Amino acid sequence: MSNAIYEKLLACKNAVRKITDFEPDIALVLGSGLGDYAENIRVECEVSYSDIPGFPVSTVPGHAGKFIFGYVGDKKVVCMKGRVHFYEGYDISDVVLPARLMKLLGAGILFLTNAAGGMGEGFAAGDLMLITDHISLFAPNPLIGANIDELGPRFPDMSSVYKKDLQDCIRSVARENGIKLQEGVYVQATGPSFESPAEIRMLARLGASAVGMSTVNEAIAANHAGMRVCGVSCISNLAAGMSSQPLSHEEVQEAADKVAPLFTKLVTESIKRFEV
Repeated sequence: MSNAIYEKLLACKNAVRKITDFEPDIALVLGSGLGDYAENIRVECEVSYSDIPGFPVSTVPGHAGKFIFGYVGDKKVVCMKGRVHFYEGYDISDVVLPARLMKLLGAGILFLTNAAGGMGEGFAAGDLMLITDHISLFAPNPLIGANIDELGPRFPDMSSVYKKDLQDCIRSVARENGIKLQEGVYVQATGPSFESPAEIRMLARLGASAVGMSTVNEAIAANHAGMRVCGVSCISNLAAGMSSQPLSHEEVQEAADKVAPLFTKLVTESIKRFEV
């Protein structure tokens, strides 16, 4: 029996293949305020999301809405400059469609980035955090519904979503370049409202170090499809109740701008070292 979600995915793949035959090894998703990283890619081809029939389009400021195919060092990458979020009103299957599409286009590694609110001990705005695990209980699981057997098993293991070898590579790059790198558990909330102080206290007690509105659903779908996943959060602000300053999207953008040089160095050098 055909699966409508998988059929849509194949149609998107065919649309991209009509534009480019570039086969990436690594997929990179750029989070809020981090889109300028794409300028570090030696570009072979760009594909706007709007040029792919049925593809969800980013509506958030700071998310350009296009795939960039090219090279970081000698590594072949596809960069998602602007992601789509569940809070934009898309079905969860559309939110993870880009990650699945990049897998079908050839990528075996998914490097996820995001802007997040920090709640870990000693965290400060402008820190970078290596994601070591996640909590996914507050956003819809993208695997709900009929399983897409062509992508992965019905009940995928989630005990090591963020691969140790990729984490070790990112740690080494940070250490060798003097980049302060926090580590912790990322939790995805639905958004678009920022969390309340009471919600932040609850999440911290559950073991979360940072909170945002993306990433986990993509990580689940990618792991299900057999991709190796890693992730880095830009701690753009302290979470609600941890400082006296009101939260805003502008604050997220400002923090990302400040940390951009370190973020660029960490991502670039890590990608160059990844074993594909």
